[in-house]
Amino acid sequence: PGAAAPGSPQAWRQHEGPRRVKRAWVIPPISVSENHKRIPHLLVQIKSDKQQPGGVIYSIKGPGVDEEPLGIFSIDKFSGKVFLNAMLDREENDRFRLKAFALDLGGMTLEDPTDLEIIVVDQNDNRPLFRQDVFTGHVVEGAEPGTCVMTADATDADDPDTDNAALRYSILEQGAAGMFSINATTGEICTARPGLDREVTMGVYNLTVQAADMSGDGLTTTATAVIYLEDINDNPPEFTKEEFSMEVEEQAAGVDVGKVFVHDKDLAGSPNWLAKFTILEGDPEGAFAIRTDPYTNDGVLSVAKPLDHEVRDRFELTVSVQNEQPMEPTAPASPRALATVRVRVRDVNEAPVFRDNPRRVTVLEGAPPGTPVTTYTASDPDTRQLQTLSYALLYDPADWLQLDPHTGTVRTKRELLHPSAFLQGGWYIALLLARDDAEPPLSATGTLSIEILEVNDHPPLLQPPAGVVCGRPGRGGSLLLGATDDDRPPHGAPFHYQLSPQHPQLARNWSITLTHAVLAVLVELPEGPYSLPLLLRDSGTPPQERQQLLNVSVCHCGRDGTCEDGVLAAATAGAGITLGALMIILGSSILLL
Repeated sequence: PGAAAPGSPQAWRQHEGPRRVKRAWVIPPISVSENHKRIPHLLVQIKSDKQQPGGVIYSIKGPGVDEEPLGIFSIDKFSGKVFLNAMLDREENDRFRLKAFALDLGGMTLEDPTDLEIIVVDQNDNRPLFRQDVFTGHVVEGAEPGTCVMTADATDADDPDTDNAALRYSILEQGAAGMFSINATTGEICTARPGLDREVTMGVYNLTVQAADMSGDGLTTTATAVIYLEDINDNPPEFTKEEFSMEVEEQAAGVDVGKVFVHDKDLAGSPNWLAKFTILEGDPEGAFAIRTDPYTNDGVLSVAKPLDHEVRDRFELTVSVQNEQPMEPTAPASPRALATVRVRVRDVNEAPVFRDNPRRVTVLEGAPPGTPVTTYTASDPDTRQLQTLSYALLYDPADWLQLDPHTGTVRTKRELLHPSAFLQGGWYIALLLARDDAEPPLSATGTLSIEILEVNDHPPLLQPPAGVVCGRPGRGGSLLLGATDDDRPPHGAPFHYQLSPQHPQLARNWSITLTHAVLAVLVELPEGPYSLPLLLRDSGTPPQERQQLLNVSVCHCGRDGTCEDGVLAAATAGAGITLGALMIILGSSILLL
C-alpha cells in the first residue's frame, strides 16, 4: 500500500506507539454558553510539549469541524487557538467531542491525538410548554374539598438538571369563588372548598393556569383548564303554579286537554330533570291520562275515556310530579310537588240514540192497512238542550209501512201479500232515521225487524184428488191419501182425513185410518167409479177444514192384489197410487239400498 500523506490520520496512526501522554497535552473539558453572540470566540489554546525548531502544526477534527454540523469550530494551526465560529443551541447539541492533533512541519506526529470536549452550557431560552392548550375535566357538584379533577402538566426543553427546567404551577384566574387549587409541583387540580353547586353558581369553570420555570421566577406560559360540574338530582321538579284550568269537549277521546307546567333546575334532558306525573285524586273512572312532554318536561293531560257533559260537566284533579331519577338524600323537599287541575267539559250536540237497536216486533200476516206495528223512538243525549227529534223511513223495500214523523209510530200502509219477495225467513227489515233540530243536525239509524206471524188461513187440498183400488178387502183394496196446504208450519201438516159426516152410509163400504191416511175397502165392491166425499183438516190454530170429493176407481183384483188392467187403472186414477203399489216400490228401494 502507498504511504499515507503527511499529516493525515493514517500517517498519525502509523507512527502511533505506546508512549506516555504528557500532562500539557491533556485538555480538560471546555464549557461555553449557548447563544454566545461574540463570534469568533476563543475557547482554548492547545500546546504540545514537543516543540520543534521549525514549529508545530495543530489541527482538530470531529463533529462541528469536518463533520455535521460543519464549521462551528476552527483552530489556528500555528498557535493552537481553538475558536467558536457560530452560536450554539444546547437543545440541539449539548456537547462536542473533538480530536486534537500536533504534527511537525514534515507531517510527523509529535503527540498522540488527544480528546477535546466542548460542553454547551444551558441558558434559560425555552419557555415551558403545556401538553395541550385546553385541559378538560369533570367533577360532580357538591364534591368534598380535596377531590382531584385532572392534571395540567407542562414540559421545558432546557436542561432538566438546572433551574431552567424547574417548573412551578399556579392558577392565574378562576373567578371570585376560588373553588379550585393546583399543586405547584405536579399541576394536579383539585377542589379547594365546599359549595360546588351547578344550579346556584355555574355549571362550567374556566381556569387560566400558568407554568413558570426557574422554580416559578423564570419564563412562563399559560393554558386553559375547563371543569364541568356533573349534575346530581338535588333539585326536585316544581309546578309553576298551584292551580291550572282547562276545558275539553264531551265525547272526545284520545285528545289532549292541556299542559301543566313544571320547572326543574337540574340538567335539562337528564334523568335528574325528566319529570313523571301522577293523577292522585279526582278521577276514579280513569277518564284522564297524563304524560310527560320529552322536550319541555311539562305534563300533558289527555282524555282516556269519552266524557259526557250530561253526566259530569267538571273535574277537579290532584296531580303530583317527581323525577324519574331518585332524589339525593340531602335534597330539600319540594313545596310545589302537587297541583290542582280543573277541567270543564263543554257540551256539544250529540246524535240521537236508538237504545233498542234493532227493534224486533211481530205482525200477523194479512194485517189490514193501518195496523199498528210499534212506536220506535230514539233518545237525545243532550238532556240540557231543548231539542226535538223527527223520524223518517229510510228503507222500506215493499212500501208497506207508514211512519208518524213526530211520534215514531209505525203502521201498515197496505196488506203485505204472502208469500213476498221482501221477506227473509219470515222477517221484514226496515230502517228508520231519527234527526235532531240542532245546527248542524245529527241523526241516527234504527233497524226495525218485523216477524210476519203465519195465520192459518188456508184449508188443506186433497192431492191427488183421485185413485184406484182393488175391489176385494185385504187384497190391495186400500189407497194412500195426500194433501197440500199453502200455510207454513205449524198451520199445515199433519192432516186429518175422514169420511164426510154428512154421508154416514159410506162407512159400510169404506174406512179411513186417521193416523196413516189410508182409505180401505170394507166389503167386496163391484168394479166401476165411486165418488167419496171426504173432510180434510189441518193442524193450525184454529184448524182449517175442507170437504172434497175423492174419485176412486174400483178395478178387478188379480192374484197379487193389483188391478189386472194396470194401464186402464193408471189412466183412470191419474196421479193416484195404491197402498200395495206403494209397498212394492218401497220394498224395491230397500232391497236396492
